[in-house]
Amino acid sequence: QVQLVESGGGLVQPGGSLRLSCAASGFTFSSYAMSWYRQAPGKERELVATITSAGGRLTYADSVKGRFTISRDNAKNTVYLHMNNLKPEDTAVYYCSIPYSDYWGQGTQVTVSS
Repeated sequence: QVQLVESGGGLVQPGGSLRLSCAASGFTFSSYAMSWYRQAPGKERELVATITSAGGRLTYADSVKGRFTISRDNAKNTVYLHMNNLKPEDTAVYYCSIPYSDYWGQGTQVTVSS
């Protein structure tokens, strides 16, 4: 049974940083690319970043390039999203997912506000 459990969200001031984690189980984690998405109130879900199975290729939405970094630890079955220089428009629920699948975590709320 596939499980994806996000953590690390919270309230942070503009310019601050957070690191999100997604612990995966129930599948061979090292064989799959992983993605982070986000959904702000009243908006569609947005793809934020993707990392290939071995971590050799990273892709980002233009809105987060230079500020966010996706990484993974295949020994720990965990994917991370390091977020720096956070802006109020980054406020959203952040989800991890296996690309092109119906598997999603429950999400973790990130709020950027002074």
